[in-house]
Amino acid sequence: MNRVQKQDQINEIRERFSKMASAVVTDFRGLDVQSVTRLRDEFRKVGVEYKVIKNKLFGLAVKDSPFHGKLVDHLVGPTAVAWSYDDPAAPARVAVTFAKTNEKLRIKCAVLGNEVLDDKAVVSLSKMPGKNELLGTMLATFMAPAQEFVRLLAAGSTNFVYVLDARRRQLEEK
Repeated sequence: MNRVQKQDQINEIRERFSKMASAVVTDFRGLDVQSVTRLRDEFRKVGVEYKVIKNKLFGLAVKDSPFHGKLVDHLVGPTAVAWSYDDPAAPARVAVTFAKTNEKLRIKCAVLGNEVLDDKAVVSLSKMPGKNELLGTMLATFMAPAQEFVRLLAAGSTNFVYVLDARRRQLEEK
């Protein structure tokens, strides 16, 4: 790989880190091709990019970032990164789930914002609800007062219909 190609890769890594919501750094040593393909497919299903990166290029790409000092310690052995641009918990969820069934995948750390999370924090991140679940909860919270108000407005007419129906049944029984 010549100098221009290396610089292109460094710029590509920098760009991904600048656009990401989160990233999970893994060690894939010992995984066979079939397992890596399955892992890539799982990441792809949730919109996460997964790429093997040389540690030296990775270190150079994040050199000026606020998380550089904490991240460089994890750049030992084979390294692959899963970037998510939408849902911060998605790469952690997929990596943790896959690591449960395949012990050869080792989660080194994760980057969330400007923080580097250790492997235990990645497990906690994987248990957080996803973006869609949080949006649904927020929407339900916003809709609750309006729904209650509509129910309150309709209650008078609904109760009046119940009274009329009760009176009708009462007259029919006589």
